[in-house]
Amino acid sequence: MKDKTPFFNWMVITLRESLWAPLSVFGFYLIGLIFHLYDLFPTLDIPTHFMGGMTITYFYRIAIRNSQRLVRNIPPPIRVIFAFTCTGTTIILWEFYENILDYFLRTHMVLGLFDTLKDMFVGLLGALVFTLFYRER
Repeated sequence: MKDKTPFFNWMVITLRESLWAPLSVFGFYLIGLIFHLYDLFPTLDIPTHFMGGMTITYFYRIAIRNSQRLVRNIPPPIRVIFAFTCTGTTIILWEFYENILDYFLRTHMVLGLFDTLKDMFVGLLGALVFTLFYRER
């Protein structure tokens, strides 16, 4: 049976190094929902999605960097493109999450198609800004 320790170590190291970033934005998001901040300040949604795109990209960049111990060297352009596309997929899944909660729990997170597209655009913009300015150590 193949040793699972390298995979487990990769996962623990990655979570310890980078999970704080998306969790902090998610925590801010939850506080906003609990205290109805998005109703009081509707434009608060924009920086939340922007920072979400940035922090999710950070998480994926760290995960990909750390995975090289398992899968060997990944060329830098591939790491960048893979992290960006993983972030895009996560953004789409987040919008599904918002729509599903609206449908089943009668929340009002989605204000229409334009709102969903704006959220996705702003999230990808955050990912792009992070991608352009992030330098691996």
